[in-house]
Amino acid sequence: MVFCPSVAQAAPVASAAEAAGAGKKRPLSYRVFATREGLVGGVTANGHVIVERDHFVALPSRLGLSAQGSGERTVRVCADNGRCAYAPVWDVGPWNTTDDYWNAPRQTWAGLQRGKPQAQAAYESEYNQGRDEFDRAVLNPAGIDLADGTFWDALRLTDNSWVSVDFLWTGNAKRGTIVTGDGPVRLRAGTTGAAAEAGMAADTAQVPIQCQKRGQKVAGTVRTTNLWDRLAPGTWVSHAYVSVPAGARFPKC
Repeated sequence: MVFCPSVAQAAPVASAAEAAGAGKKRPLSYRVFATREGLVGGVTANGHVIVERDHFVALPSRLGLSAQGSGERTVRVCADNGRCAYAPVWDVGPWNTTDDYWNAPRQTWAGLQRGKPQAQAAYESEYNQGRDEFDRAVLNPAGIDLADGTFWDALRLTDNSWVSVDFLWTGNAKRGTIVTGDGPVRLRAGTTGAAAEAGMAADTAQVPIQCQKRGQKVAGTVRTTNLWDRLAPGTWVSHAYVSVPAGARFPKC
């Protein structure tokens, strides 16, 4: 099920000045090649059983893996069509299992530049004789796998594609957790359910909250509120679907 903001007060909102002094550390971001995982009925590296139109991603190292049912490691994936997905990392792959290419130093393949997956180097320039850690010939430069729902529904991809990936846990933005208990929630370009769809955020995904603004009142799974959270410029989600720590405050947009 996909959760759409539905017309149904909210906690006080901090002023922008209250957040102005906080040091901002942007998450690491790289452009990598994405492939569709599929494998419905299979079990991911964290024990999740893959369902149809599922919403998660896989990275080629367990250092990026979230625990089952958790979004402690969440990525923002944006396609060239302008749509973005927030999804937890629940599986390991593609190609390699110890290639934490976003880290420095990295577990393996120390000779590669930060941000370049080993599979990309193998495919493009015959790094490691064009083979992965299992000695398989690398057939594409993939650095991330997308579950079917993330691939088809959130990003509306039709083929394997280059995407931009933000490794959100490497930044220090205040985050909330998407809570639907089921499928993803739709992201909007404005603070109403009628605004253009900007992508989707998966259940359990931990999303950065830049600021908040009042808009359409929504009855959601966490609360009923007219507050909307800006996750990125032009990307909003109703606060009705976002769980935050007690007492958390965010600047006004």
